[in-house]
Amino acid sequence: MPAITVDELTKRFGQTVALEALSFQVEDGEVFGFLGPNGAGKSTTINVLLDFVRPTSGSANVLGMDAQRQSREIRRRTGVLPEGVELYDRLTARQHLEFVIDSKDAADDPEALLERVGLADAIDRKAGGYSKGMAQRLMLAMALVGEPDLLILDEPSTGLDPNGAREMREIVREENERGATVFFSSHIMEQVETVCDRVGILRDGQMVAVDSVEGLRSSVDGGTTLQVTVDRIDDDALQAVRSLPDVTDATVESQAPPTVVVTVDGSKTAVLSVLEDRGIEIRDFETTEASLDDVFQSYTTDTETEVHAQ
Repeated sequence: MPAITVDELTKRFGQTVALEALSFQVEDGEVFGFLGPNGAGKSTTINVLLDFVRPTSGSANVLGMDAQRQSREIRRRTGVLPEGVELYDRLTARQHLEFVIDSKDAADDPEALLERVGLADAIDRKAGGYSKGMAQRLMLAMALVGEPDLLILDEPSTGLDPNGAREMREIVREENERGATVFFSSHIMEQVETVCDRVGILRDGQMVAVDSVEGLRSSVDGGTTLQVTVDRIDDDALQAVRSLPDVTDATVESQAPPTVVVTVDGSKTAVLSVLEDRGIEIRDFETTEASLDDVFQSYTTDTETEVHAQ
């Protein structure tokens, strides 16, 4: 059974359509990345899943339960790191965690949780004196209470320095290895690319792509870029490269030494072989794949892009 099923979900705020017939699934035990530009509907989707917002039409099912009718049990089994929610300035980290532990009837050790997120030294400091990064670490610790079946992380690296972001990713992997499903909403491509099994891209309240990172890369026009540094190049050799079935473009980028830039969707070895067969010396080569940022830009700025879902 999928951990999350969203079916024809629509949400209107007055004349504003935040979600329009949105449908997708998050499989049990996967790390699912949820991407989209500001205003795409990511936060509204999360709020519907947690029953903070009621949909205009459609349905959402979380952990096999109806998101509206069984929201209390869903929240008991779900850890949430929300975006933009402030801590209680007068309470310490220990007190924040004790409140969540009591509310979930859990038996976690606050000190162990804070040690895990790198905040043990501030356990009895009031949260009003925390930096943004410290506050984010505390909210992550709160999300981990009770070993939840589902983690919903909304922009989890906000305020974290590179080390903090790396530690957060490690915790996500550990929780997933424990068996938790992770719903990871972020606009930072590197974070999503590193930890997610599949990625969904939201635009204007609709899911425009769902696939693995590799699948999304291959869906973007351009494929892999192969840069080959050679001792020389001529028009015949360049035309031979262009005639290969997997090559969509080939140009000479520089002349000192010559660098041939080839866009190829299949075998890169064939490109090198064609050049060598013509007596051209290969001095160096490197490949560059489309980044997740390239994919994101393609799906969120090109109105002609068709939905690609698996």
